[in-house]
Amino acid sequence: MYVAYSAIQFTTYRTVARGLQTTFGEHRLPASAESFIAGACAGGVATTATYPLDLLRTRFAAQGNDKVYASLLSSVRDIARHEGPRGFFRGVGAGVGQIVPYMGIFFATYETLRLPLGGLRLPFSTGDALAGVIASVIAKTTIFPLDLIRKRLQVQGPTRSMYINKNIPVYKGVFSTMGMIVKAEGVRGLYRGLTVR
Repeated sequence: MYVAYSAIQFTTYRTVARGLQTTFGEHRLPASAESFIAGACAGGVATTATYPLDLLRTRFAAQGNDKVYASLLSSVRDIARHEGPRGFFRGVGAGVGQIVPYMGIFFATYETLRLPLGGLRLPFSTGDALAGVIASVIAKTTIFPLDLIRKRLQVQGPTRSMYINKNIPVYKGVFSTMGMIVKAEGVRGLYRGLTVR
């Protein structure tokens, strides 16, 4: 998944960035705006293209000792048979809804900080690496609630009661899920697990 995701992401990023430069020519967009647009497009395309693999990863991680799926092939067969093609894209709205702003914020923040911090010489890295870390923390914190919602939607379907946590609530849709989490767990529930990420 990560190999395919990265290949699609960087190919799309470069293609969109070049397309923007060609389109606007002399009246180029500011670097941060260009990075935001190219990053958002790259994230959306890569997430959609690799989403079925992400869904499978989440479902395998949610299994306990009693296996829901015996193998990768059987999981694909079971989802196709019991949930249809849409089953592979359960929660994709939250996935794209989180990755588009994430990649946009990440690349825009990175490009903004790269030059001012680039000249720093740090003990184990450079200012360039520091810019990447700061950009990643800001972007991930901003979009974390949508990432949490995506994971909760991915374990829905006919196998919902078979995972380690047997009492997974029934969630339907991004905004409905967000409302249920806030009602049951408060706003802090939307950030459950953030410190681990």
